[in-house]
Amino acid sequence: MDLTVYLATMLKSLRQGRGWSLSRLAEETGVSKAMLGQIERNESSPTVSTLWKIATGLNVPFSTFISPPEGGTLRAYDPQQQAMVVTPIFPWDEKLHFDLFSINLAPGAISESTPHETGVIEHVIVISGVLDMCIDGQWRTIVAGSGLRFAGDEAHAYRNSTAQTTHFHSLIHYPKEKAAGKPTAKTTTINKPDNPEV
Repeated sequence: MDLTVYLATMLKSLRQGRGWSLSRLAEETGVSKAMLGQIERNESSPTVSTLWKIATGLNVPFSTFISPPEGGTLRAYDPQQQAMVVTPIFPWDEKLHFDLFSINLAPGAISESTPHETGVIEHVIVISGVLDMCIDGQWRTIVAGSGLRFAGDEAHAYRNSTAQTTHFHSLIHYPKEKAAGKPTAKTTTINKPDNPEV
């Protein structure tokens, strides 16, 4: 099944399974009713940030929409024509409560992410290139071999300010139950031993 068809089918199935109208889904996700209808009819492919809004509003892991049925081949989700290409490495794990993605961010590309569900912790590890991340309104630079752990329930953004593609991994850890407060993990930078803190 084509990935965009799978996404459209999954979105409609999740919405109908909850007994929600498109209007209710729009209220819960912050995505317009018109856009949601276009996605369900496979007339439009959402950006990565829009898909995150939808996943958060439905309280499902992001990989729900881009991982094929069991036995299918994992494929990249590329709605922005190479601007930000997301490929699942390990889709949603029911026991460990995480997704792991391989992400390529094109030169000059920026992707803004709305806050995820309360309690979500994100771990970003740069494999090659340089990644700028905005967390709590502050931009930080992460070089290859370094990582950053932060609370994903705050708005954050990814940016590639260089002339080369940046490749990084993102591990999203979800709470086992909906948390009432903020996650306990604070923003942490992990660097290669020979690199100064960035």
